Amino acid sequence: MIAAPEKFPTLTPEEYFTWEEQQLEKHELIDGQVYAMSGGSVNHGRLAIRLTAMFDNHLENSSCITGNSDIKINIVETNNYTYPDASVTCDDRDKTTTQYITYPCLVVEVLSPSTEAYDRGSKFRMYRHNPALQDYLLVSSTRLEIDLYHKKETGEWLIINYQAGDTIELKSINLNFPIEQIYRNLDLNPETESTQLL
Repeated sequence: MIAAPEKFPTLTPEEYFTWEEQQLEKHELIDGQVYAMSGGSVNHGRLAIRLTAMFDNHLENSSCITGNSDIKINIVETNNYTYPDASVTCDDRDKTTTQYITYPCLVVEVLSPSTEAYDRGSKFRMYRHNPALQDYLLVSSTRLEIDLYHKKETGEWLIINYQAGDTIELKSINLNFPIEQIYRNLDLNPETESTQLL
């Protein structure tokens, strides 16, 4: 999704929740400023749906919660709230909140040309302060390529680049899958980002 700044006074989380319930669009709250989330491409939507469905099916017999782009994440120890494209939390503390989760072990952002720098930079810097986060998955919507930021036991982040023929390994939820599984039948032409019919 693409974040565009809105011209509003600084909001508290309570004001943000109340105000956003009355809006037709989703908005992130960063340092008291509201950012509207605009729609993504068809590829963006299809990739997000496929990943969310795969995670939910994989975890259906667990106590984990799979989130789509409608579930906010509260950045740990801040009043910032973001909307990732997909997330998974297995933390019991997230079962006590109804408007957001705080402790995901997995966060997914499907990249758009206009948001890639933000997703790789500022957004990742916010997410990585979360002690529960193990995997941050960045999925290209214009080429068959995925970058995984995986937190090692030492606390260091390892970056793994996956391309055609590779198998993605998400240790956070004990899931492996071939990269082609989520890119099937997509037209990855960056000029149009259109899709082929299934």
